[in-house]
Amino acid sequence: MTRPPIVWSIAGLDSGGGAGLSADQRAADAMGVHLCAVAAAVTAQNSVAVEGIFPLPALQIEAQLAALAGDLPPRAVKTGLLGSVEALRVVVRWIDRLRKGGEVALVVDPVLRASTGVGFAGEELLRAYREELLPRATVVTPNRDEAARLAGAGEAPAQAQALRRLGAGAACVTGGDAAGALALDWLEAPQGRGWQALPRRDARHHHGTGCCFATALAASLARGFTVADAAVLAKMLTTSALGGGHATPGAGAGPVHPSPGFVTDPALLPAAFDELPQAWPRRAAGPAAVQGVYGITDRGAHAAALFDAGLRTVQLRLKRAAGEAEAAWQARLAGEVDAARRPGATLVVNDHWREALALGVDFVHLGQEDLAALTPADRHDLAEARRRGLRLGLSSHSLWELARAAAWTPDYVACGPVWPTLTKAMPWRPQGLGNLAWWAAMAPVPVVGIGGVLEPGQLADVAATGAAAGCVVRGLLAHPVQAWAEAWRRGSLLAPSVLPGWPQSSL
Repeated sequence: MTRPPIVWSIAGLDSGGGAGLSADQRAADAMGVHLCAVAAAVTAQNSVAVEGIFPLPALQIEAQLAALAGDLPPRAVKTGLLGSVEALRVVVRWIDRLRKGGEVALVVDPVLRASTGVGFAGEELLRAYREELLPRATVVTPNRDEAARLAGAGEAPAQAQALRRLGAGAACVTGGDAAGALALDWLEAPQGRGWQALPRRDARHHHGTGCCFATALAASLARGFTVADAAVLAKMLTTSALGGGHATPGAGAGPVHPSPGFVTDPALLPAAFDELPQAWPRRAAGPAAVQGVYGITDRGAHAAALFDAGLRTVQLRLKRAAGEAEAAWQARLAGEVDAARRPGATLVVNDHWREALALGVDFVHLGQEDLAALTPADRHDLAEARRRGLRLGLSSHSLWELARAAAWTPDYVACGPVWPTLTKAMPWRPQGLGNLAWWAAMAPVPVVGIGGVLEPGQLADVAATGAAAGCVVRGLLAHPVQAWAEAWRRGSLLAPSVLPGWPQSSL
């Protein structure tokens, strides 16, 4: 049996059992990691109020960490309520010491005030956060009020950028305590930035949500995910925890309780927006726009031959050559599109959505790089074209990219590479059939498997995950269309034979 990753949480002990190390333990259990609970402070509190805070002496915190270091070294460390500058400096010394032996992630949840309004940090501690702890943080997870105390007032994106200027590797400014129909967090990370959203849950019992979010993020990093993907999982777990919250015998809000099943609940997958969203995306009903064998070629004549052989969907993947004049490029693209057209067939043009619209093509595919390069004016025009009937497919290679694709409600989202591929250089590890099955079960739109499909048997395996379609590129030159169609038919009869479990990191 594989040993679970180890996470240290250095935080406060809540005598009421709602937040702090109690909440951290519940989140760690749902995440499948081993939590080492290190008390930095003891609080006298119940479900209504915090009545006292007692920071532990630095020597006692030091002794707890020293006892753990040799036997239970962490992959990630999460801090919550520290309570004193001395405690913070113990953490700083240990992070520096641990990192001499390898990579250790640090998630800083700057618990500066209780939800009841009691302050936990004076100016000296705030200065130590800014100057000593944040420069070592892999990611910092303040709510809006905590971000304002650390980085100044302003909108969440500006606050997150200011926190990164203080030295944090990434920042996620959470907004669960704000108003509105959507619960919105702003993520600023090397792998992605944007508003992460889910419909707000009207939950009276919400004690410990911030602790759960930060611990889930640390646990995800310990499991090997990037910060952006870890934020997706943390959002999912915290939302599930609100659904599991329940009353205590006390008079105040009860604690949240995440469920281990959160990771396979499609209702918990967030959407990631580039601009502040006004509403949750509306999902289109009806059959998948692409189904079965999805061919990809860079020649219009080859696309036409594939249509004639029986394929119903082919993507024309054309790249503009370096130095190619605009007029020559436009003429070449128009010629290839004209050569590819067949009545009743679905022709998809890759990347060049404005040119495709001008040529009368009504289906385009965009990669994540193309999506990220869109200006606000481009996003407006593309959204307007969608309203007028343009169909859209989007690539995704990670959980964050899947969430980002979900915000656009495309006609399909591609998951890849399923297996290693030589058609383009990628920083991604192969997704494997397990991740593809997770995508197919979790995505709010049909999923297309792509990458490394060279033999018909592989396409049958893609079909068996529950994907709506599977892409074939080089394999179209090695086997006839009929062999691919038969493989898809055979695999579809088995779907879904690969049941989704935990996704794996693709970076």
